[in-house]
Amino acid sequence: MTGLVLFAGLGTGLGLWLILVGWFPRPPRLDKVLDAPTGLVPLVDAATEPAAGWTARWGRPAVRWLRRAGLPLAATRRDLATIDKPIDVHLAEQATAALFGVLLPPVTATVLAFGGIGTGLVVPVVASLVLGAAGFLAPEFSVRGDAAKHRAAFRDALSSFLDLVVISLASGAGVDQALDEAAQIGSGPAYTELRYALAEARLARIPPWDILAVLGRRVAVPELQQLAASVGMAGTEGARVRASLRSRAVSLRDRQLTDAEGEANAATERMALPIVALFAGFLIFIGYPAVSAVLSGL
Repeated sequence: MTGLVLFAGLGTGLGLWLILVGWFPRPPRLDKVLDAPTGLVPLVDAATEPAAGWTARWGRPAVRWLRRAGLPLAATRRDLATIDKPIDVHLAEQATAALFGVLLPPVTATVLAFGGIGTGLVVPVVASLVLGAAGFLAPEFSVRGDAAKHRAAFRDALSSFLDLVVISLASGAGVDQALDEAAQIGSGPAYTELRYALAEARLARIPPWDILAVLGRRVAVPELQQLAASVGMAGTEGARVRASLRSRAVSLRDRQLTDAEGEANAATERMALPIVALFAGFLIFIGYPAVSAVLSGL
């Protein structure tokens, strides 16, 4: 009982310390402030800037320790870049979720102990380890799922974008004009990223396909990288570019249809699992009395 109370007190004190440090962070070092560029104020729209929640604020003190441990991994960094989520926010959310999972069992055990229900020392410790690991991995799986959804939506938008570019080229527009017009027509996060990439290419006076290839690597969409490579080899001639874009659009739609059919077949198979489980339970319900009577008669 004494060990459980000490463990709960240690965890509660650690949590209160992290909350205090998160609410009152240390001031920046002088050398960091002096080395930072001055006079450069980024113009960020407050409506589109992702606001850090309370989980990110409370777990901020643990970010530097997680970075020193080599986190996040390369795959997670790609997923974070895909959904445009800061690495520090992700690590802070992981730290907060892990801390909450670690502290929940001892606090619960302490409350039960005050009520006269003893849980021992092993159960809270094991539960803390399990819930702490689960809390640490939960943001990881969430980021992975959000990145997969973003890539799927980007592929859908890329398919329609290619169709619009082909239509503009067929009407006599140039390559750059067709790309800009197609990007201005669509809406959504994917079209917004395409517009930003084309604007960057226009201001830097470089071929748009080079910037689109960089965008494809950032969001981890190989179709966009392959498109940029194939169209880049086609040159600036409108007819060749139009033929290359049309072939890419057709292949991308075929892949989307194949993926949709695969997801539909997988959903059909998953729908059969509850029926099989229900049938198995019915057989057990029917056969248990007979099996029990046979075993009791032996």
